[in-house]
Amino acid sequence: MPRDLPIGNGKLLVCFDQNYCIRDLYYPHVGQESHAGRHSFRMGVWTDNRFSWVGPDWKIDLRCMTDTLVTLDPDGKEHHRTVGFLSPEELIPSLMLGMAKCDFDRERFAEAISGLEELLVKYPRSDSAPEAIYVRGVSRYKSTHDAKPLKETYERLQQEYPSSEWTKRASPYRLL
Repeated sequence: MPRDLPIGNGKLLVCFDQNYCIRDLYYPHVGQESHAGRHSFRMGVWTDNRFSWVGPDWKIDLRCMTDTLVTLDPDGKEHHRTVGFLSPEELIPSLMLGMAKCDFDRERFAEAISGLEELLVKYPRSDSAPEAIYVRGVSRYKSTHDAKPLKETYERLQQEYPSSEWTKRASPYRLL
């Protein structure tokens, strides 16, 4: 039976079927033997001193397209969203960009720069590269308060990706 809704964090993975019964439960090693075995388990919710089993009387709305990948930090805050199915050559740099943007948004600029530089070395022509160049430049500025990386970012984007939206966003930096 297909798993319609996998939810996990790297150490715990719970997979639900189309009836939102738990079909697989992996912990602490995702992908090894499922603790659910070949059984399914109903899921219940307790809130406001009331309990209810998830079932046909529930209106379930996932609000997420099946071709959407969302990168969240450990607190569940969204930092990057990719819509559309991607080839492995584009999926991996998109994931790397999402992780770097988590670091950037959490003001961990050294980690963001390191991840972005790795992306740009391994996937220099990916669709994620222009945004990676932009975020890397802003990360360098925020970590040093020196405006030179911003101007260098614009110049690199202008040279390598002249029609990119990220070049347009960086265009004010040409005046620095």
